[in-house]
Amino acid sequence: MTSLKVDNLTYRTSPETLRRVFEKYGRVGDVYIPRDRYTKESRGFAFVRFHDKRDAEDAMDAMDGAILDGRELRVQMARYGRPPDSYYGGRRGGGTARRHSGHSRRSRR
Repeated sequence: MTSLKVDNLTYRTSPETLRRVFEKYGRVGDVYIPRDRYTKESRGFAFVRFHDKRDAEDAMDAMDGAILDGRELRVQMARYGRPPDSYYGGRRGGGTARRHSGHSRRSRR
């Protein structure tokens, strides 16, 4: 699979909208819009993952500079793939520390 990074999205652009626009170029496996961990608002960019690298390249060529929801998109090959869900507040986001500190308190009693 090959991921594209799509920048300059409005905060209201949905994964469904991106899927509909990008699937014209090939089979889309996943659309991910990172959200702010506190406000839950879009961070203004997305990752669109294609099953075939050639489809991703076609989509990048066609959509870089295209207008979506009144904004000019910047589309490039993602340097890094979609981060794991735990990156944004899951297990690696502090849950381990809380469990550890709770365990420590019980040990002191």
